[in-house]
Amino acid sequence: MGLSDRAPARMRLPLCHLTHFLCVAILLGSALAETASPEGYEDAFPPLWHLAPGNLEEYPVQGNKTVIAAWNYRQRMGIYKIMLKHTSNYFAALGANNEENVLWGLPLQHGWQYKSGRLADPLHITSCGHKDGENLCISVHSWWACVNYALAIIPFLGALESGLFGVLPYEVEMLPPDEQKNNFCYNIMECNNQAPKVMAGWRDYFKYLSSTVRSSETFSFSKDEALKYMWKAHVLSLSYALPKCQNRLKFLSGPESGFAEDWSNAVDFIAATRFSTDQMNTNHFQTGLPTRKLLERDRALPIGDFTATQNKVLFLLSSLRKTNEKIGGTLLALWKMAMSTEAGRKVGRGLIESLI
Repeated sequence: MGLSDRAPARMRLPLCHLTHFLCVAILLGSALAETASPEGYEDAFPPLWHLAPGNLEEYPVQGNKTVIAAWNYRQRMGIYKIMLKHTSNYFAALGANNEENVLWGLPLQHGWQYKSGRLADPLHITSCGHKDGENLCISVHSWWACVNYALAIIPFLGALESGLFGVLPYEVEMLPPDEQKNNFCYNIMECNNQAPKVMAGWRDYFKYLSSTVRSSETFSFSKDEALKYMWKAHVLSLSYALPKCQNRLKFLSGPESGFAEDWSNAVDFIAATRFSTDQMNTNHFQTGLPTRKLLERDRALPIGDFTATQNKVLFLLSSLRKTNEKIGGTLLALWKMAMSTEAGRKVGRGLIESLI
């Protein structure tokens, strides 16, 4: 019995639309690739990765607290570097150099945001984040930076509370930005008060990792299970961050604001497949993301200075969100139903990979 046979009668027609949409979207997207040119991988690491702190001891201590300037790109990137380092042993059996670690998706996304100018002050009131100014500064007015806070600081504090880093000599606290301080949490207690479900999701992820090694002879780690916990926490982070950061969309151009919403909508579809956000997969996927912010003139596809793949991805993400909204979220509901088995998720991952 297939999925459409099991689905209630009222859902069978939308399910046909789901299959039709995916086929048509891939075909139309491929049409945008007629002028495709060879596309190579970027550097395997995010920008300035090798200059980011790799240990908590590299951050300053103030008043018996280790303080992290979370609105500095290099210091925020260091948070990811430390988490990857402390989880490397769980992924060691899967490949060399920690390449299979599924946390790579977070720093690589943050690096793309930095390189493409999405962390800079969108109002241009300050030089924060701009190449000719304070290029390491992360603007509190940036929608991308605001959402990323819940995918950097909260995961890190969840890891800290789970005991991932062992016993530390000092408490850890984030330094607040100059503005809008009340919009964010800065330590374990505050984040548990403001975002308890998100903190719990990330604690569960790191506790799952630690639970897989019970002795030197026993190892029960499953990458698929790790992805299940990681994506659950990721989606919880987004659900928490999106309403908090909503008012920053008005600082973006119309096309960039639309792309931001398209991207956040697509994460739910990607998460349902348990897409592996290891180093190679994420780098490969990110070749389809726009290399700069979208401007008002970028309303029609194809955009001349983007690759065929980037134009295709922009088209498909926009179509996905608009179709899902048009039928009241039924598309996502059906997609999640289809992704409820490993066989379904394998097909889903294949579809995502085919876009790139």
